[in-house]
Amino acid sequence: MLDVHRLRIFRSVVASGSVQAAAANLGYTPSAVSQHVAALQRETGLVLLERAGRGVRPTAAGLTLAAQADGVLARLGEVEAVVSDLRAGRTGSLSIAYFASVGAAWLPAVVRRLTDELPGVRLDLSLAETIPDDPDRRADVQMVVAPRGFDPGPGFRAHHLLDDPYVVVLPPGHRLTDEAHVDLADLAGERWVDNDFARGWCRRNVLEACTAAGFTPPFHVEAHDYPTALAFVAAGIGVTVLPALGAAHLPDGLTAVPVVRPTPVRSIHAVVRDAVALTPAARTVLDELRRAASAPGADAPHDRASRDHAPSRAYSAAAV
Repeated sequence: MLDVHRLRIFRSVVASGSVQAAAANLGYTPSAVSQHVAALQRETGLVLLERAGRGVRPTAAGLTLAAQADGVLARLGEVEAVVSDLRAGRTGSLSIAYFASVGAAWLPAVVRRLTDELPGVRLDLSLAETIPDDPDRRADVQMVVAPRGFDPGPGFRAHHLLDDPYVVVLPPGHRLTDEAHVDLADLAGERWVDNDFARGWCRRNVLEACTAAGFTPPFHVEAHDYPTALAFVAAGIGVTVLPALGAAHLPDGLTAVPVVRPTPVRSIHAVVRDAVALTPAARTVLDELRRAASAPGADAPHDRASRDHAPSRAYSAAAV
């Protein structure tokens, strides 16, 4: 088994560019650093460094080992952080991944509750549109869009939170602002503002519903996020169709109207790592997410459509 301490020193030499610089950064003597690197080379049976002017540079084998060492040392750092938390009496850490519209609508309340009830928990928040294939790179809790009943893979469980229907956001004075709902086909002649990446699941969901309604949306402007798209709508550039949660905080003057015939719908889930599922932090997060998803008004646009119009076919977004 490779000596982790020697790996750290070797990685410092690669990052620092010389034995002398690494020694200064680590607080060792250059002789000690050289000895550790030489021992690692004997341990691996590889030439890891070569001279480059007054410094050194990694060989091809050294570059490969350095890249692999990064992952090992990062994971070890996480373990050391957990040990430090436990030694200090803290209750550990929790990583949460989210996509933008859910982050804006739900995460502030989640973090506030965790901070109030479990102040010793260290939170690691990250923006993520997809679930990493590598389980080790996944967050402890991740909010995702996926079909109902989807399987997140071994070691994880999906909890359905909400079916989020789409709405059309209209500029001030638009002819449809007073409607209870809008048939998707009625938007065929409008100038459309896109609000997602060209191959994102949100756009694919909208395109599928428009195809079912018999047209292809004429995108006049392609923005890559909801706030920018809403700013274009506010400027009178066109209309945009997005999930209701994305329209939770509209700029003044804009109107969100439910879309029907068909109604695109995305299903939102919380994917929880089994290893943390029973911890107070994970249980608190899941409870708060469920509370937010079931709060009055969370799916108000969809309810409005169902009261005013017969049920229409819903299109669920593909898994991310």
